[in-house]
Amino acid sequence: MEVRVRYAPSPTGLQHIGGIRTALFNYFFARSSGGKFILRVEDTDRERYSDESLEDLYNTLSWLGIEWDEGPVVGGPYGPYIQSERFDLYKKYAEQLVAEGKAYYCYCSPERLEALRKEQAESKSEYQGYDRHCANLTAEERAELEAQGIKPVIRLRVPTEGKTTFHDILMGDITRRNRDISPDPIILKSDGFPTYHLANVIDDHLMHITHIMRAQEWIPSGPLHVLLYNAFGWEVPLYCHLPMVMGKDGQKLSKRHGSTAVRDFRAKGYLPEAIINYVTLVGWSLDGSTEFFSKEELEKCFRLENIHKSPAVFDYKKLDWFNGQYIRATADDKLAGLIVPYLQDAGFVHDPLSEDEEKLVSKLVPSVKERMKVLSDVVPLTAFIFRDEPVTDKNVYIGKGADLDKTAEALRKGMSILLDGVKAGRSQEDIENDLASLASELGLKVGGVFQPIRVAITNSTVSLPLFDSIDMIGIDETERRLERGLKILEEN
Repeated sequence: MEVRVRYAPSPTGLQHIGGIRTALFNYFFARSSGGKFILRVEDTDRERYSDESLEDLYNTLSWLGIEWDEGPVVGGPYGPYIQSERFDLYKKYAEQLVAEGKAYYCYCSPERLEALRKEQAESKSEYQGYDRHCANLTAEERAELEAQGIKPVIRLRVPTEGKTTFHDILMGDITRRNRDISPDPIILKSDGFPTYHLANVIDDHLMHITHIMRAQEWIPSGPLHVLLYNAFGWEVPLYCHLPMVMGKDGQKLSKRHGSTAVRDFRAKGYLPEAIINYVTLVGWSLDGSTEFFSKEELEKCFRLENIHKSPAVFDYKKLDWFNGQYIRATADDKLAGLIVPYLQDAGFVHDPLSEDEEKLVSKLVPSVKERMKVLSDVVPLTAFIFRDEPVTDKNVYIGKGADLDKTAEALRKGMSILLDGVKAGRSQEDIENDLASLASELGLKVGGVFQPIRVAITNSTVSLPLFDSIDMIGIDETERRLERGLKILEEN
């Protein structure tokens, strides 16, 4: 049996990191099994649908290098792969169920249904949900209602007795009493639009999907989908409900934890290789210890049995660490090209770069790559090179355990050691040793000397290495900034 899996998002919002985890699991399982990865767009929610969301879906998968074997754009033998282009199919199969007595037309108005819900809630009835008012209408009664211009929905007949069971590869058998399944849910709306359940089951069957890999939040839908498969007389695919993606507080990952849209991660400067690697490890592991995988390696080694059952935590700091590792592994010339857009957006360099700007970018890459967690970090790290905005808050210059007077003395004596040493061609190590000795002499920690020097030169407490910074702006500009910093500290 050829493995056929699908990623079937609804284009009603930007691609969520949890959704992309589902896409990656499906993609890597298909590749490692020699199967097919299908992309299907479930766009039946027209109220929330947006072209921007659809474009974001395509852009995100393209950025990650995830190619689908069948789906929109590329086509395939079981298309169309956009649900809004398949409405005739859904109507045909829904009416087939009506003809077989497995579904029926319902003419209840929204007002009646709302009154029913209110009555059940107020009476705290054990029975909640649709009361099957239209389940046994005669042909004459139906004709009379339709003569009034009422357009019916189609509801599935759900058994009131017994249980429905489906098997999940990770969770085992999952059983639910039929009476607890949504009573006779709508499968085709009065405007001809299918509900998620009908379209999902029909599409998965007609597209020959063998494994349904989706988040565990969809487990409650499993029994209803099985009832639909059984009603059609179709074989039920294998289910594999994936562990939930949680924040560190144990709640489902959401915006309150941080960015969740892949587009935001991309804009901030995360590399696709890092996203693929880390996100795949959120709920999956090969051997419990190996952390770094290339996309090509995952295409070979991914196995369903290595997916975890328990919820998985998305750790933003861990992702930062992964991204930093990938940045440092990137060749300097490639990294230069990656950071240029951030420098251009900040107004530091032109578009296109001048020859001098190209040289400067190449020069700063070895320094910034060791300190960046994300590509956008290049802006605050290098701002002092392109824009001189001195720090006027004296407190920023003061290192831990120091005071204003000691800091001013440290900067006065430290800048002399630094400038004389650089001009004399002394080694970086010798100059740093002398500055450390100065700290000891003044009764300060080393930071008490280095911090005011760094703030004066780079206008920040976080910057490139000291001597790299001096090299970037030149010794004359360095001397000017140090003198300015000392003046700021000595002002009353």
